[in-house]
Amino acid sequence: MTQRNDLSSMPGHLIRRLNQRSTAVFHERMKAAPVELTSVQYAALDVLSQNPGIDQAKLAALIAYDRATIGEVVKRLVQKGLVARQVNEEDRRARSLSLTEAGEAARAEVAPLVAELQPDILCGLTEEERAQFIALARKVVDS
Repeated sequence: MTQRNDLSSMPGHLIRRLNQRSTAVFHERMKAAPVELTSVQYAALDVLSQNPGIDQAKLAALIAYDRATIGEVVKRLVQKGLVARQVNEEDRRARSLSLTEAGEAARAEVAPLVAELQPDILCGLTEEERAQFIALARKVVDS
């Protein structure tokens, strides 16, 4: 007799469910934000704030997304006036990315909301348990 796998004990299933929860919490809380952003768009703004002038490949690597997805994310952020693309002086085929003034203002306005929603993603856990979860998740991601 084979043992039936219980979805509630499968890491992949739980990670997918947690991702759904994270996305839903982010989306719901961003309704109050002064600018409409997805979690990936916010991550891009945050990384560009810390790394002005990087190209799309570096941006994709820093936020762990594929280059095609990042291309669409950057395109939308450029259309919103939050990111500027310039020809890279060192490699004329590449484009350097930087935040516009509006992009920096949007990131600064949204950052507190993003920080405030983080505990809601892991509601049901104590502060200590959230810290443990983050440490363990980071360990898996970094391995």
